[in-house]
Amino acid sequence: MADEALVSDELWEAIEPYLPPAPPKSWGGRPRVPDRAALNGIIFVLRQGLRWSDLPQALGYGSGVTCWRRLRRWQDLGVWQAVHHTLLNWLGLLDAIRWDRASVDSTSVRAKRGGEATGPNPTDRGKPGSKYHLVVDQQGVPLAVQLSAANVPDVRLLEPLVDAIPPIWRPVGEAGRPRRRPAKLHADKAYDSAACRGALRRRGITPRIARRGVESSERLGRHRWIVERTNAWVLAHRRLTVRYDRHAASMLAFLHLACALICLRFLRRAEAV
Repeated sequence: MADEALVSDELWEAIEPYLPPAPPKSWGGRPRVPDRAALNGIIFVLRQGLRWSDLPQALGYGSGVTCWRRLRRWQDLGVWQAVHHTLLNWLGLLDAIRWDRASVDSTSVRAKRGGEATGPNPTDRGKPGSKYHLVVDQQGVPLAVQLSAANVPDVRLLEPLVDAIPPIWRPVGEAGRPRRRPAKLHADKAYDSAACRGALRRRGITPRIARRGVESSERLGRHRWIVERTNAWVLAHRRLTVRYDRHAASMLAFLHLACALICLRFLRRAEAV
Protein backbone atom coordinates (compact mmCIF):
# COMPACT_ATOMS: atom_id res chain seq x y z
CA MET A 1 0.00 0.00 0.00
CA ALA A 2 2.79 2.44 0.81
CA ASP A 3 4.23 2.19 -2.70
CA GLU A 4 0.92 3.25 -4.27
CA ALA A 5 -0.44 5.78 -1.77
CA LEU A 6 0.85 8.99 -3.37
CA VAL A 7 2.74 7.89 -6.48
CA SER A 8 0.32 7.23 -9.32
CA ASP A 9 1.19 4.82 -12.12
CA GLU A 10 1.55 7.77 -14.52
CA LEU A 11 4.04 9.52 -12.25
CA TRP A 12 6.00 6.34 -11.67
CA GLU A 13 6.12 5.68 -15.43
CA ALA A 14 7.56 9.17 -15.90
CA ILE A 15 10.24 8.91 -13.23
CA GLU A 16 11.35 5.27 -13.24
CA PRO A 17 13.46 5.42 -16.46
CA TYR A 18 15.63 8.17 -14.96
CA LEU A 19 16.39 6.50 -11.64
CA PRO A 20 19.82 4.93 -11.13
CA PRO A 21 19.93 1.16 -10.64
CA ALA A 22 19.71 -0.06 -7.07
CA PRO A 23 23.08 -1.00 -5.54
CA PRO A 24 23.83 -4.71 -5.14
CA LYS A 25 22.28 -6.30 -2.09
CA SER A 26 24.62 -6.87 0.80
CA TRP A 27 24.38 -9.42 3.58
CA GLY A 28 23.18 -8.08 6.89
CA GLY A 29 21.79 -4.70 7.72
CA ARG A 30 18.39 -3.28 6.94
CA PRO A 31 16.83 -3.91 3.54
CA ARG A 32 16.98 -0.98 1.11
CA VAL A 33 13.86 1.19 0.96
CA PRO A 34 12.33 0.81 -2.54
CA ASP A 35 12.57 3.90 -4.73
CA ARG A 36 8.79 4.13 -5.13
CA ALA A 37 8.31 4.12 -1.36
CA ALA A 38 10.98 6.82 -0.96
CA LEU A 39 9.23 8.90 -3.64
CA ASN A 40 6.04 8.63 -1.60
CA GLY A 41 7.94 10.00 1.39
CA ILE A 42 9.35 12.89 -0.62
CA ILE A 43 5.89 13.86 -1.91
CA PHE A 44 4.43 13.52 1.59
CA VAL A 45 7.01 15.96 2.97
CA LEU A 46 6.48 18.32 0.02
CA ARG A 47 2.71 18.41 0.48
CA GLN A 48 2.57 18.47 4.27
CA GLY A 49 5.49 20.83 4.86
CA LEU A 50 7.12 18.55 7.43
CA ARG A 51 10.70 18.48 8.56
CA TRP A 52 12.47 15.35 7.33
CA SER A 53 12.82 14.15 10.91
CA ASP A 54 9.02 14.32 11.33
CA LEU A 55 8.22 11.90 8.50
CA PRO A 56 6.14 9.16 10.20
CA GLN A 57 7.88 5.78 10.07
CA ALA A 58 4.52 4.02 10.24
CA LEU A 59 3.72 5.12 6.68
CA GLY A 60 6.34 2.73 5.29
CA TYR A 61 8.15 5.38 3.23
CA GLY A 62 11.48 4.97 4.97
CA SER A 63 13.18 7.47 7.25
CA GLY A 64 13.38 11.17 6.58
CA VAL A 65 17.14 10.86 6.10
CA THR A 66 16.64 8.17 3.44
CA CYS A 67 14.07 10.26 1.56
CA TRP A 68 16.26 13.37 1.77
CA ARG A 69 19.24 11.47 0.39
CA ARG A 70 17.18 10.19 -2.54
CA LEU A 71 15.84 13.71 -3.21
CA ARG A 72 19.36 15.15 -3.37
CA ARG A 73 20.87 12.20 -5.24
CA TRP A 74 18.16 12.35 -7.89
CA GLN A 75 18.52 16.13 -8.13
CA ASP A 76 22.25 15.71 -8.79
CA LEU A 77 21.35 13.29 -11.60
CA GLY A 78 18.83 15.72 -13.13
CA VAL A 79 15.89 13.40 -12.42
CA TRP A 80 13.36 16.00 -11.24
CA GLN A 81 13.85 18.32 -14.18
CA ALA A 82 13.67 15.33 -16.55
CA VAL A 83 10.38 14.16 -15.02
CA HIS A 84 8.90 17.65 -15.41
CA HIS A 85 10.05 17.65 -19.05
CA THR A 86 8.61 14.19 -19.69
CA LEU A 87 5.16 15.22 -18.46
CA LEU A 88 5.32 18.34 -20.64
CA ASN A 89 6.13 16.10 -23.62
CA TRP A 90 3.12 13.92 -22.87
CA LEU A 91 0.93 17.00 -22.71
CA GLY A 92 2.40 18.15 -26.01
CA LEU A 93 1.56 14.86 -27.70
CA LEU A 94 -2.06 15.30 -26.60
CA ASP A 95 -2.14 18.88 -27.93
CA ALA A 96 -2.77 20.00 -24.35
CA ILE A 97 -0.30 22.91 -24.27
CA ARG A 98 -1.55 26.29 -25.47
CA TRP A 99 1.29 28.20 -27.09
CA ASP A 100 -0.72 31.29 -28.15
CA ARG A 101 -0.05 33.09 -24.89
CA ALA A 102 2.26 32.52 -21.95
CA SER A 103 2.60 34.43 -18.69
CA VAL A 104 5.49 35.01 -16.32
CA ASP A 105 5.61 36.09 -12.70
CA SER A 106 7.46 35.51 -9.44
CA THR A 107 6.50 34.94 -5.83
CA SER A 108 8.61 35.59 -2.73
CA VAL A 109 8.91 33.32 0.31
CA ARG A 110 10.73 33.76 3.59
CA ALA A 111 13.94 31.78 4.09
CA LYS A 112 13.96 30.90 7.78
CA ARG A 113 17.53 29.57 7.83
CA GLY A 114 19.09 31.59 5.03
CA GLY A 115 21.28 29.63 2.65
CA GLU A 116 22.03 29.62 -1.06
CA ALA A 117 19.98 31.84 -3.39
CA THR A 118 18.61 33.97 -0.55
CA GLY A 119 18.75 37.69 0.05
CA PRO A 120 16.99 40.55 1.84
CA ASN A 121 13.35 40.65 0.76
CA PRO A 122 12.32 44.26 0.00
CA THR A 123 8.65 43.34 0.54
CA ASP A 124 9.28 41.67 3.93
CA ARG A 125 11.26 44.30 5.87
CA GLY A 126 14.55 43.03 4.51
CA LYS A 127 14.27 39.56 6.02
CA PRO A 128 16.05 36.73 4.16
CA GLY A 129 13.99 35.27 1.37
CA SER A 130 13.92 33.65 -2.04
CA LYS A 131 11.88 34.03 -5.21
CA TYR A 132 10.25 31.38 -7.36
CA HIS A 133 10.07 32.49 -11.01
CA LEU A 134 7.49 30.73 -13.15
CA VAL A 135 6.43 30.80 -16.81
CA VAL A 136 3.15 29.10 -17.74
CA ASP A 137 1.16 28.49 -20.90
CA GLN A 138 -2.26 29.99 -21.61
CA GLN A 139 -3.96 27.50 -19.25
CA GLY A 140 -1.44 27.65 -16.43
CA VAL A 141 0.72 24.62 -17.28
CA PRO A 142 4.14 25.31 -15.67
CA LEU A 143 6.65 25.32 -18.53
CA ALA A 144 9.75 26.33 -16.53
CA VAL A 145 10.72 27.39 -13.03
CA GLN A 146 13.75 29.18 -11.60
CA LEU A 147 15.01 30.05 -8.10
CA SER A 148 16.70 33.28 -7.04
CA ALA A 149 17.38 35.45 -4.02
CA ALA A 150 14.45 37.67 -3.02
CA ASN A 151 16.35 40.86 -3.87
CA VAL A 152 17.08 39.86 -7.48
CA PRO A 153 14.98 42.00 -9.88
CA ASP A 154 12.52 40.04 -12.00
CA VAL A 155 13.95 41.53 -15.20
CA ARG A 156 17.23 39.67 -14.62
CA LEU A 157 15.47 36.29 -14.60
CA LEU A 158 13.26 36.77 -17.67
CA GLU A 159 15.77 35.56 -20.26
CA PRO A 160 17.04 32.57 -18.22
CA LEU A 161 13.45 31.60 -17.45
CA VAL A 162 12.30 31.72 -21.08
CA ASP A 163 15.42 29.84 -22.19
CA ALA A 164 14.69 27.19 -19.54
CA ILE A 165 11.51 26.14 -21.39
CA PRO A 166 12.51 22.73 -22.79
CA PRO A 167 11.73 21.57 -26.34
CA ILE A 168 8.28 20.00 -26.09
CA TRP A 169 6.91 17.45 -28.53
CA ARG A 170 4.22 18.49 -30.97
CA PRO A 171 0.85 16.70 -31.16
CA VAL A 172 0.70 13.31 -32.82
CA GLY A 173 0.58 13.77 -36.60
CA GLU A 174 1.89 17.35 -36.56
CA ALA A 175 5.19 17.81 -38.36
CA GLY A 176 8.00 20.01 -37.14
CA ARG A 177 10.62 20.22 -34.45
CA PRO A 178 9.66 20.23 -30.79
CA ARG A 179 8.37 23.63 -29.72
CA ARG A 180 9.70 25.82 -26.92
CA ARG A 181 8.60 29.38 -27.70
CA PRO A 182 5.11 30.84 -27.05
CA ALA A 183 3.70 33.32 -29.53
CA LYS A 184 3.17 36.03 -26.88
CA LEU A 185 4.41 36.52 -23.35
CA HIS A 186 2.44 38.53 -20.76
CA ALA A 187 4.22 40.11 -17.81
CA ASP A 188 3.54 42.81 -15.25
CA LYS A 189 5.31 46.14 -14.79
CA ALA A 190 8.22 44.54 -12.94
CA TYR A 191 9.46 43.41 -16.39
CA ASP A 192 8.99 46.81 -18.04
CA SER A 193 12.31 47.39 -19.80
CA ALA A 194 13.53 47.75 -23.35
CA ALA A 195 16.04 44.96 -22.70
CA CYS A 196 13.28 42.49 -21.83
CA ARG A 197 11.24 43.40 -24.88
CA GLY A 198 14.26 43.10 -27.13
CA ALA A 199 15.23 39.73 -25.66
CA LEU A 200 11.75 38.36 -26.33
CA ARG A 201 11.61 39.68 -29.88
CA ARG A 202 14.99 38.11 -30.66
CA ARG A 203 13.44 34.80 -29.66
CA GLY A 204 10.40 35.31 -31.88
CA ILE A 205 8.08 36.10 -28.96
CA THR A 206 5.76 39.10 -28.99
CA PRO A 207 6.12 40.92 -25.64
CA ARG A 208 2.97 41.94 -23.80
CA ILE A 209 4.57 43.74 -20.87
CA ALA A 210 2.65 46.37 -18.92
CA ARG A 211 4.18 49.83 -19.00
CA ARG A 212 4.59 51.83 -15.82
CA GLY A 213 2.18 54.74 -15.65
CA VAL A 214 0.48 53.75 -18.91
CA GLU A 215 -1.49 50.50 -18.62
CA SER A 216 -3.93 49.82 -15.81
CA SER A 217 -3.76 46.76 -13.59
CA GLU A 218 -7.30 45.80 -14.71
CA ARG A 219 -6.20 45.30 -18.30
CA LEU A 220 -3.15 43.37 -17.18
CA GLY A 221 -5.18 41.10 -14.94
CA ARG A 222 -7.06 39.51 -17.84
CA HIS A 223 -4.05 37.30 -18.50
CA ARG A 224 -1.86 37.63 -15.42
CA TRP A 225 -4.29 35.77 -13.15
CA ILE A 226 -3.36 32.54 -14.93
CA VAL A 227 0.23 32.58 -13.69
CA GLU A 228 -0.87 33.84 -10.27
CA ARG A 229 -3.16 30.82 -9.97
CA THR A 230 -0.32 28.44 -10.85
CA ASN A 231 1.88 30.19 -8.29
CA ALA A 232 -0.86 29.48 -5.73
CA TRP A 233 -0.86 25.82 -6.77
CA VAL A 234 2.91 25.68 -6.26
CA LEU A 235 2.60 27.23 -2.80
CA ALA A 236 -0.17 24.76 -1.92
CA HIS A 237 2.74 22.33 -1.53
CA ARG A 238 3.42 23.46 2.01
CA ARG A 239 7.13 22.71 2.02
CA LEU A 240 7.49 25.54 -0.51
CA THR A 241 5.44 28.11 1.41
CA VAL A 242 8.35 28.90 3.73
CA ARG A 243 11.90 27.96 2.82
CA TYR A 244 13.72 25.88 5.43
CA ASP A 245 16.29 24.18 3.18
CA ARG A 246 19.64 25.96 3.04
CA HIS A 247 20.70 24.24 -0.19
CA ALA A 248 19.38 25.59 -3.48
CA ALA A 249 19.49 22.08 -4.98
CA SER A 250 16.86 20.84 -2.53
CA MET A 251 14.58 23.76 -3.32
CA LEU A 252 14.94 23.25 -7.07
CA ALA A 253 14.16 19.56 -6.61
CA PHE A 254 10.95 20.40 -4.75
CA LEU A 255 10.00 23.08 -7.31
CA HIS A 256 10.38 20.75 -10.28
CA LEU A 257 8.49 18.00 -8.46
CA ALA A 258 5.64 20.41 -7.63
CA CYS A 259 5.51 21.50 -11.28
CA ALA A 260 5.47 17.86 -12.39
CA LEU A 261 2.54 17.13 -10.07
CA ILE A 262 0.65 20.12 -11.48
CA CYS A 263 1.38 18.90 -15.03
CA LEU A 264 0.01 15.51 -14.02
CA ARG A 265 -3.35 17.11 -13.19
CA PHE A 266 -3.50 18.71 -16.64
CA LEU A 267 -2.53 15.36 -18.18
CA ARG A 268 -5.41 13.54 -16.49
CA ARG A 269 -7.81 16.24 -17.63
CA ALA A 270 -6.55 15.96 -21.24
CA GLU A 271 -6.81 12.17 -21.21
CA ALA A 272 -10.39 12.39 -19.93
CA VAL A 273 -11.53 14.53 -22.87
